[in-house]
Order: sequence, then structure tokens, then C-alpha cells
Amino acid sequence: MATLVEIVQYDENWPRLFHQIANDLHRLLGTVVLAIDHVGSTSVPGLSAKSVIDVDITLRSLPDVPAASEKLIASAYEPRGNRWNDDMWAFMQHASVPKQRVYLCPPDNETHRRRMVFRDYLRAHPDAAAEYAALKQTLAVAFSYDGDRYTAAKRAFVEDILRKASHR
Repeated sequence: MATLVEIVQYDENWPRLFHQIANDLHRLLGTVVLAIDHVGSTSVPGLSAKSVIDVDITLRSLPDVPAASEKLIASAYEPRGNRWNDDMWAFMQHASVPKQRVYLCPPDNETHRRRMVFRDYLRAHPDAAAEYAALKQTLAVAFSYDGDRYTAAKRAFVEDILRKASHR
């Protein structure tokens, strides 16, 4: 069943909710965790977003992923697979409010690095964040029940920001 792509106004509670989620995940996964980062639009103050907290968890090594995955699955996270074929494994928690999308990755993962650069650029450039918010609103209307196309249509904007960030 298709899910509505719904963009909501920034919620001041998102950072606090992320910290609660991160603490719970760190307790669940233990010493294999190197870092837990808030990524995605909910991590950028003031940015409208889908009401989903995106979390990147960097593990000590790629061999730690299977055991960490088993712990997430046992805690009601739905496995979504290796989303970008670069050893970044996705999981959804639909029961929480807001929903959680958690990614497990090994150190030095390129997708994680790019997500952090994009997030940090938007945090430092409110004009770019506002432009991104407007694009997301437009795309949410155009692809209201097609999350894959919604995400794909943002790709050019994301790549442009990553180029700008690399020239700073």
C-alpha cells in the first residue's frame, strides 16, 4: 500500500526525540556503536520534513552489521535492505511517533559522509534550507503517493549542494 508523502512544519521536539532514540539504540546495540547521528530533514532546525526521524549508526566494522541487525529486528524494526549497495542497511520503526528510519553502516561509509555534509550545509545556509523546503513541498504534491519518485526528484538539488559544500 502506498503511503502519503506528507511534509509538515518543523517540530521543535525532533532534536529531543532524536536524543531519546539515540540513547535507546546505544543501549540496544552496545559497544559496537562508534557514533549515532541525526540526519535527514528533521535534523535541520526550521526545515519542514516528513515526520520521520532519520538516524545513521556507525558501527565499529562491517562484520558487526549482522548482529546489530538481529537486535534491531528483535526490537520491531523492519529490515529494508542495503539501500544504496554500499553496506548501509536500512530499518523502519513504524510503531513509534514519529516513525524512525535507522541505518547501520561501517566506518568511512560514503553515503553516511554525504548525508552529514548535506545536513551540515543546510544547517549553515538557511537560504539553501528554505529552497530545499520549497522543493520538497512541490514534490510532495507532484508525487503524493510515490515516495521513491519524490526522493529521486530531489537528487539534483542534493548533488548541487554537495558540489557547493566541496568548494567551501
